[in-house]
Amino acid sequence: MLRGFYVGVLGMTEKPKPPALAVRGGCWFIDEYGSELHLGVEDDFRPARKAHPALLRPDLDTLADRLESAGYPVTWGNDEVPGIRRFHTEDPHANRLEFVLVEPA
Repeated sequence: MLRGFYVGVLGMTEKPKPPALAVRGGCWFIDEYGSELHLGVEDDFRPARKAHPALLRPDLDTLADRLESAGYPVTWGNDEVPGIRRFHTEDPHANRLEFVLVEPA
């Protein structure tokens, strides 16, 4: 489920975990811009309501369209930070993600 989202929808690549860590489960992903997400496994997992990673993406509009086409709602941020465009979405386990584009001044 998460591999399908992070690889299939976001276009990330799964990165092999070191053998000593692989036995713990979970998976690591890296995008073409060098950002990595390391997802672990917890028996009593509950997603954070506010905390989230923010990933820089130059293809913000294309990514938003791809997410919405795949059935993942996108919530655009307002213009409270000049020069920043951003949106939030959630992965299949309700982990909140933010994608950011810093616009030239």
